[in-house]
Amino acid sequence: MMRSLSIGIDVGGTFTDLFMIDDATGETFRHKLSSTPTDPHEAPVRGIREIVAEAGRTPDEVRFVGLGTTVATNALLERKGALTGLITTRGFRDLLEIGRQTRPRVYDLFEPRPAPLVPRRLRLEVSERVSGNGDVVTTLVPEDIDRAAAELREQGVVAVAICFLNSYVNPEHEHRVVERLREIWPDAMVSASADLIPEFREFERLSSTVLNAYLMPVMRRYLFGFRERVAALGLPAEPVIMSSGGGVFNPDLAAERPIDTLLSGPSGGISSAIYLGEVTGRQNLITFDMGGTSTDVSLIANGVAETRNFRLIDGFPVRSTAVDVHTVGAGGSSIAWLDGGGMLRVGPRSAGARPGPACYSMGGSEPTVTDANVVLGRLNQEFLLGGALRIDRQCSAEAIERVVASERKISLAEAASAILAISTTNIAQAIRVVSVERGLDPADFLLVAFGGAGPLHAAEVARELDMSVLVPPSPGVLCAMGVLAKDVQFELSRTRIVRQSFVDLEQEMRAIYAGLECRALETMQRGQLPYRDVCFSRSVEARYVGQNFELSVAVPPDMALTPVLPAIRSGFDTAHQRHYGYAQSDKELELVTFRLRATLPGPRRDLLPTDRVTRSGDLQPIAWRNVIFGPGMAAEECPIFDRSDLMTADTLVGPAIIEQMDTTTLLPPDFSVTVDSYGNLLLTRR
Repeated sequence: MMRSLSIGIDVGGTFTDLFMIDDATGETFRHKLSSTPTDPHEAPVRGIREIVAEAGRTPDEVRFVGLGTTVATNALLERKGALTGLITTRGFRDLLEIGRQTRPRVYDLFEPRPAPLVPRRLRLEVSERVSGNGDVVTTLVPEDIDRAAAELREQGVVAVAICFLNSYVNPEHEHRVVERLREIWPDAMVSASADLIPEFREFERLSSTVLNAYLMPVMRRYLFGFRERVAALGLPAEPVIMSSGGGVFNPDLAAERPIDTLLSGPSGGISSAIYLGEVTGRQNLITFDMGGTSTDVSLIANGVAETRNFRLIDGFPVRSTAVDVHTVGAGGSSIAWLDGGGMLRVGPRSAGARPGPACYSMGGSEPTVTDANVVLGRLNQEFLLGGALRIDRQCSAEAIERVVASERKISLAEAASAILAISTTNIAQAIRVVSVERGLDPADFLLVAFGGAGPLHAAEVARELDMSVLVPPSPGVLCAMGVLAKDVQFELSRTRIVRQSFVDLEQEMRAIYAGLECRALETMQRGQLPYRDVCFSRSVEARYVGQNFELSVAVPPDMALTPVLPAIRSGFDTAHQRHYGYAQSDKELELVTFRLRATLPGPRRDLLPTDRVTRSGDLQPIAWRNVIFGPGMAAEECPIFDRSDLMTADTLVGPAIIEQMDTTTLLPPDFSVTVDSYGNLLLTRR
């Protein structure tokens, strides 16, 4: 039996998407079904079974399964992690609660802070102390380790975070605690900051380590359970997991570092967009991923996605490399409501997968963005997902009339149009955050619209920002496709603050990167990965002496032959000029955190085969429908086209609607669309 099938899966808050390709023939398959939040295994496993059956194949033909998941994110947002304990340096147990004493809203004196993931009674201290240069000031007391372990075990703790002061310089004490816990408490899941993120800034390192420990039992159960369920289907392939940074890694490594999966789902869409840019020759893109619950946007410049090594997730600082995604609560299931002053709002509350929008007839009674599209005729009036999801327009109309139209004393069409106008404004503002606020003009970028709702709203968002739009062939499952476009990849780091004038700086850098490479190889051996094929890329976070924050600069790949410091200097000054509008080339640099990315190249799949078929006759619509395209506009009779009928070089002039299984593309009267040789739709304003 030839094993040639590769499956990518993206588990979202509302839908689970699957993309499958036969690596031997290039034939592709797509599938979409409702997510199952109460049993996160059910939807992806059922999806695998169904997409394989629909293709007329058997499970033993599958050689690759990749998963993008929101399980870690949901566990954090819903506070469903494990009971976690903390062992830290004496005098520092309250650092987790004290934090940085900063307020997201400066003038709000009463804004609530998120409760610590570890209650004070489970934050235990031990006698030990390491200085800022790594010298042992107070030797670790072994009896303290046993006492802390016994107390946490008695309290029912299942995960333990270990974070000592200055352990990023000298990890000896943390490693001794880990070794002792493995001897006396082998069932505990342990996360040590010296292994997870050996970086400075105590609070962020502590918060990240606690969060990692908090999620470890949840992700271990989920990932190992998913692996078992996949094996039970008869699939010979072990699944891999999409990381927040855009790579994939196996369940064992993902279970060790669940904070690296917090943005697992959105990173798949960005990977696909980069792949689209490579094959179509477009290097400057802004991704627009609109699903059922939220909208994610990100910027890709010169074929490279922006990444960040720090972010706040639900108020908790997290140090982990992730694609730079800006998220707003504007999805198809976002709820429309009136605030205390009678103003119409849309989101961030969402109807989710259950009960969903009112038109789904699953118990939802509040009006959503999807309901507004149904009322205005922009979505099919009878079904979605190629007939798999029946909808009821009357339920949508009743919900919008009750909550918005009657309260505001406006017509049903005006209310639905207002809901969509507010949603469009929210999305456009999110795009300005990743472009205009960084000194970039969105008009210089191409908007890549995907997700189940992205193509439906893309033209109106593009009109507001003076952009053109690319809609890929499978926009509703693009995040799932992105899992198949990436290599095995993970990142390691180490803080070592050293000035540019330091004698033998380049030798010191080589030693640091050599140590990181050893750690990378050890990690790959634990994950049973073929480390002989690994390749490394290096970067360093630097700043001018006296600055408080750093910028990332690439390090030349061949440090033995290339003068490293001049390259770093030039790269930093250029980055500083771009971010802040000025550079000080005569000011001394300080190198702070050294980063190493380890990559195992995966198979090169042709995920977007060229379609050379051209039309011999006229393109005919499959139906006509009355559609309202904007506030104050009358309904127009609009042709409806099946996406599968469109071929290379086909051109349509709006108004028109293009339907397919996983999404609907709206073409307003002032837009036209052309189909390129890869089957992408290119929308431009006339």
